[in-house]
Amino acid sequence: MARPKKYIVILTDSELKELQSLLRKKNTSHTIRSRCQILIDLDEAHGKVLTHEQCAKSNGVCIATVHNTLKTYASGGIPAIVKLKRNVNSDQARRLVDGRAEAKIIELACGPAPDGHVRWTLRLLEEKSRVVLDTPVSREAIRRTLKKRTSASPQ
Repeated sequence: MARPKKYIVILTDSELKELQSLLRKKNTSHTIRSRCQILIDLDEAHGKVLTHEQCAKSNGVCIATVHNTLKTYASGGIPAIVKLKRNVNSDQARRLVDGRAEAKIIELACGPAPDGHVRWTLRLLEEKSRVVLDTPVSREAIRRTLKKRTSASPQ
């Protein structure tokens, strides 16, 4: 005998229309689309209700994602579903090199190499950027900046 459902989804007509409009928009992320489709699939007020396993399989997600989506919907409603929470440790959250600093680093790297060296190295760029820029920039940030610039240039 199966366990009784912990979270039951009964959407109103306006909520269903809101979810369907989010699915139709082109700029809706894949995560939000999956969450909306999960809620529509498990809605008991409209149409055929799928089991959690069927819903997970049809949406290409795991069962834990279905459960977490239902839990989030039960606690916060649709606004909680359509909001993506960014981790504070993500690259965008703690980005140290802004456009001005990137321009200075690229300007240094494209300029003549220091005396006694054939070309710029990351260590040399790091030392020179400490003098030129207000804030110290790590070698990894310099590497990412230069890699971003060289991979985007036409060949």
